[in-house]
Amino acid sequence: MRRERTSAEWIDYFDANEANWSDIPWQRGAQVTLEPIRSLVRSLQAWQLGETSEARRLKTAAKRHAYAIGDPDFVEAMNLFIAEEQRHGEALGRWLDDVGAERLKRDLGDSLFRFFRHARPNIEVWTTVVTMIETIAVVYYSSVRRAIPSPLLQAVCEQILRDEMPHLEFQTERLRLLLRNRRPIPLWLTLRAQEVFFTGMVLVVWLAHRRMFVAGGHTFVSYLRATFRHMQHAWQAMRPRSTRSPVAEPPSRLEGWLH
Repeated sequence: MRRERTSAEWIDYFDANEANWSDIPWQRGAQVTLEPIRSLVRSLQAWQLGETSEARRLKTAAKRHAYAIGDPDFVEAMNLFIAEEQRHGEALGRWLDDVGAERLKRDLGDSLFRFFRHARPNIEVWTTVVTMIETIAVVYYSSVRRAIPSPLLQAVCEQILRDEMPHLEFQTERLRLLLRNRRPIPLWLTLRAQEVFFTGMVLVVWLAHRRMFVAGGHTFVSYLRATFRHMQHAWQAMRPRSTRSPVAEPPSRLEGWLH
């Protein structure tokens, strides 16, 4: 049975993973023109904005949590996770620059997600919302990779998808630790509330980005199935379980998520 990684192990992982971004072929340029894909690029502009948050409140919540559990390394692990998300945003922004599209400074969907993240600034709420966004992101970036015929953007999406698997492990491990002492009825209520919130989030993202999902080969039904299938993996991973006889494994992927 896989055990939770320590914060120090996650620091080592994030430090090592930064080197993978050196393989992106930026010298090729976008290799597409803006006009034929302008409607899809509008979706990517909004998503890029969401990847560029400074996450000051999340950092504050992480510090409080680290202090409460006596794990100062968690602060650095969270900072490195945030930096990796910002690297995603910068890579998407650099591609937008190459194709001649502006970077947005404001978007309604991004503002809504920030509102929900800020509604109750504790580490469980933050981690839950981030897990849900990351889960939908797996479906989104897979769609972008198929929808826009830019080898450079496809390489960026492939690296982001490789990053998202450990990100989801990082977040679901934290939720498993947070939920492990919750009694059965409160735990059941927590998971049911998550299902309701996730359903609303999935619908909002579809409305905002349906052109990208459709261009990437999804119908509304297949989009629902994909997002909920991935979120089911996350719910299974965050469910408290025994950690006796742990076996250390590298934080690499959750099986079957890159489909």
